[in-house]
This record gives sequence, structure tokens and C-alpha cells, in this order.
Amino acid sequence: MEALNLISYSIYTVFIIMITLLVAKILFKNSGNYMTEIFSGNQALAESTNQLFRLGFFLLALGTGFWYLEIPYLLETKVALFEKLSIKIGGFTLFLGVLLFFNLMLFFRGMKAKKRSQALAQQNQAR
Repeated sequence: MEALNLISYSIYTVFIIMITLLVAKILFKNSGNYMTEIFSGNQALAESTNQLFRLGFFLLALGTGFWYLEIPYLLETKVALFEKLSIKIGGFTLFLGVLLFFNLMLFFRGMKAKKRSQALAQQNQAR
């Protein structure tokens, strides 16, 4: 019966790695435009900041995924295996969704701060 736990761990581990890579690829490919805008076209600063966000995303996602890996009892049937996997995969997928929206919120806050800074600069020039 320990084989079912091992199968569950294997499926879950492959899933969290693959879904994290996919979400990170899409998120950080598209976030470069936001970063470039936030940092007024300073491509080097935008790219390095985006890389730091990506690293933090990977650390949080994979760290949480592996922390959530344990199954404290033996899975005795294939039905139990699928039920447990659905809970674990669903929970991790929800966590990734929250993490994605948190990153988007940070990008939008950066855009808002940039616009506010530009407006203040224009007001000061008008004076």
C-alpha cells in the first residue's frame, strides 16, 4: 500500500513543478512590459526587478507546494489516491492563483505610483 503514497507523491511533485513553470513563464513574459513602463524605459532595471519577482514567485510556489506534500496516512485504494490528489492539486492551484493575483496587484500598484509621480512632476513644472 505504500506504493500508492509513492505514486501520489510522484504525480503531485511533477504537477507542482510543471504548473509553476507554466504560470511563471506566462506571468513573467508579460510582466516585462509593466516593469519597463514602471521604470521609465530603464530596460536593465526592469529586467532585473522582473527576475527578482520571478525568483520570489518560484520560491513561494515551490516551497508551499513541497511543504504541502505530506500525506500522513497510507492510501489504501486508488479511489483514496485520486481523492487525496484532487485535494492537494486543487489547493495548490488555488494558491498559485492567489499568488498570481498578488503579483498582478504589485505590478498595478507600481503603475499607479508611476502615474502619480508623473502627475506630481507635471504639477511642479507648471508652477
